[in-house]
Amino acid sequence: MTSTASSPDTRQGQSPQDQRPSWQQRLRRFGYTAQPRSDVRERLVPPYVQPSPRLWQVLGMPPVLAERITRWSAWGGPLLVTLLAGVMRFWHLGSPKAVIFDETYYAKDAWALVHRGFEVNWDKNANDLILSTNGHVRIPTDAAYVVHPPVGKYVIGLGEMLFGFNPFGWRFMTALLGTLSVLMLCRIGRRIFRSTFLGCLAGALMAVDGLAFVMARTSLLDGVLMFFVLAAFGCLVIDRDKTREKLAAALQPDAYGRIRPDAHIAETTHLGWRPWRWLAGLMLGLAIGTKWNGLYITAAFFVMAVLWDIGSRKVAGAGNPYKAVLPDAAITFVATIPVAIVTYLVSWTGWILSPANGKGGYFRSWAATDGKGGNWTWLFPDWWRSLWHYEHEVYEFHRNLHSPHTYMSNPWSWLVDGRPVSYFYESPSPGKDGCPVDAGQKCAREVLAIGTPLLWWVACFAVLYILWRWLLRRDWRAGAIACGIAAGYLPWFLYQERTIFFFYAVVFVPFLCLAVAMLLGAIIGPPGSSDTRRVAGATGAGVLVLLIAWNFIYFWPLYTGTAIPIDDWRSRMWLDTWV
Repeated sequence: MTSTASSPDTRQGQSPQDQRPSWQQRLRRFGYTAQPRSDVRERLVPPYVQPSPRLWQVLGMPPVLAERITRWSAWGGPLLVTLLAGVMRFWHLGSPKAVIFDETYYAKDAWALVHRGFEVNWDKNANDLILSTNGHVRIPTDAAYVVHPPVGKYVIGLGEMLFGFNPFGWRFMTALLGTLSVLMLCRIGRRIFRSTFLGCLAGALMAVDGLAFVMARTSLLDGVLMFFVLAAFGCLVIDRDKTREKLAAALQPDAYGRIRPDAHIAETTHLGWRPWRWLAGLMLGLAIGTKWNGLYITAAFFVMAVLWDIGSRKVAGAGNPYKAVLPDAAITFVATIPVAIVTYLVSWTGWILSPANGKGGYFRSWAATDGKGGNWTWLFPDWWRSLWHYEHEVYEFHRNLHSPHTYMSNPWSWLVDGRPVSYFYESPSPGKDGCPVDAGQKCAREVLAIGTPLLWWVACFAVLYILWRWLLRRDWRAGAIACGIAAGYLPWFLYQERTIFFFYAVVFVPFLCLAVAMLLGAIIGPPGSSDTRRVAGATGAGVLVLLIAWNFIYFWPLYTGTAIPIDDWRSRMWLDTWV
């Protein structure tokens, strides 16, 4: 697998040693190598990797069939991986038939939102009543104080409207979005790596990750957040390809037919209004409207998009890419920040339209009661001031949340699966709730939010690998993956004393899978390697993938709430902190 990173140096007629800045010379001792020079069009728009003809010859396929398989594999491969992921995620989705972990908040909040436009206070026995009546319960009218925006709950509520106020209904949309996330990751990975195989490998790894799997089968907000973040990232990757194609098309060939850098074209070519970037802003607004940590991701993706534009202009030949990129940066800002803010405000429409006489959403009447007075209140409508006050109170809640919890964890432990979260646990007797009659003792039935251990432990090395690729090889793919991980992970280190949980990490699981896929691609070896090197690399990578798949299967009972003998459950508690 060769790097598609683009060299920013556009000087011609100099030896590589003369072109390389002094800091690059010093980095050679640590493994830095300058990227080989090539046609600028290929550097702007790298070709996709095609399977070697030898593969089809070994499989005995005629050339016509091989060509057809290659052509359809761009969508056929991702769809097959997605089908596998979907079957697993929807298998017995309504089991356990219980309100597990924070479903007690979000499932009921979602039902209230889609019917009343705001969350309400439920009776303490509401869960039992909902399960016993299949959701045929009266919705209270007393507004509830909630600390997360409404988008994710509206998404959950859509499934409830389609399939009822029951476990299958409130888990349907998270399962659907979790399945579609696998499809998106396959396609994103294919576009980044220029390889259908590596893209499908990244999607397959996510399909068998335990944390992504459990979150897709539970009506919590973080799985919805992950979907919107991944969608935004995918939109930005597509936008990057589209704009680089426009730059490549604008450059003129020389007398020998080679595309050369051109400073004037690189600095003056207008790249249009870039609809994919506007769509990314919409997705980021929906992410913020699901959980506030989408703000950090929005900021990181904005910076990443601007840096991509600078790199594109530089490769095309811009003498001053920072100046040339100013119009692009302006469009990026408008398409990202204002669009995200407007999307966030629109998501509160149900609360805004609720009565301001004390019978609407929580704090809806604040501006007309406690918020009266002030010199500047006439500038803003009541709903705006009430919403601002609500947001301030929510911010204070999150900032001061230090209540101890059995399953709280520090982000330092996340990458090694240090402290998973138990969503559901029962001890059925033999012959009940799936416990084998001959078990001899009580069984354990648990839904444990834990990443597939071998996948996450390999991901620790993969993160180091992509950091090396980014810092010393200037590989933009590694930088993009690192940005996705950092944006979803590093902000939590600012709140180490706060009550936080491992399942928050699901937002950067897709990027961990991309990192592992990139590492496995390096293990397999770049195109052009000897047969011996490729066979050895493919064998090693294949064994590693099979071990990860086995590990997922081994932990399957803990992901699905399947009753197993207590000794079998204990054998799966590899670390003391998992109990």
